[in-house]
Amino acid sequence: MKKKMTAALMAVLLMSMVCIRAQSAVYWGSRGEEVRRVQERLIRWGYLTGTADGIFGQSTYDAVVLFQRRNGLKADGVVGPATLAALGIPVSSAAAVSQSDSEIYLLARLVHGEARGEPYLGKVAVAAVVLNRVRSASFPNTISGVIYQAGAFDCVADGQINLTPDSESIRAARDAMNGWDPSGGCLYYYNPVTATSSWIWTREIRLVIGNHNFAV
Repeated sequence: MKKKMTAALMAVLLMSMVCIRAQSAVYWGSRGEEVRRVQERLIRWGYLTGTADGIFGQSTYDAVVLFQRRNGLKADGVVGPATLAALGIPVSSAAAVSQSDSEIYLLARLVHGEARGEPYLGKVAVAAVVLNRVRSASFPNTISGVIYQAGAFDCVADGQINLTPDSESIRAARDAMNGWDPSGGCLYYYNPVTATSSWIWTREIRLVIGNHNFAV
C-alpha cells in the first residue's frame, strides 16, 4: 500500500512539474494558443514567415533563436518569461517579477544606447518618452514594440541597443517605470546637432535636457 501511495505521489509531482513548465514556457513541440501568439509577434516583426498555426516546429524555433540573439536574451529557443516580455506578451502572475525586470532591463539598454553621457535627468526623460509612446494610440502598446518599431531609435539601427547598460541607465529606467517623467509627456527627442530628419524639426519643442530637445 505504501509503495502504491509513493508511486501515486510521484505521478502527481511529475504532472505538476509538467503543468508548471507548460505555464511558464513554450518550446519545440508545444502547441496551442500561446505558441500562436508568439508566432504572431515574430511574424509582425519580420522574424518568421508564413502563418501562425500554433505549432512550435523548426521554423518557429529558428525565429525565436534569432529574436533572442538580436535582443540580448539567452538564445536557447525556449520562450520563457524573459522572451515573452521582450515580445510584449503578458505572462502569468507567477512570472510577473521576471517580466517587470526584463522590461526594465530592455528599457535600460535603450537609455544606455541613446543617452549615454547625458545628465541623469535626461536619461530618465528618454526612458519616459518610450513609456509615453506605449500609452499613446499612435504607437505600439508595449515597451518592446515601441523600442523595436522600424526606424524609431538610432541605437537599434546601429546595434548599440545590445550594449550592457550601466547601473545609472538601469536606475533611470526603473525611475521612469515608477512614474517619473521629466519630459512632461513628450513623445519625441532628438539631438539638434546630429539629427538628419527634417520631419523631427517640425515638432513642438517643450524642453531641452543636455544635448536633447524633447518634443510633442
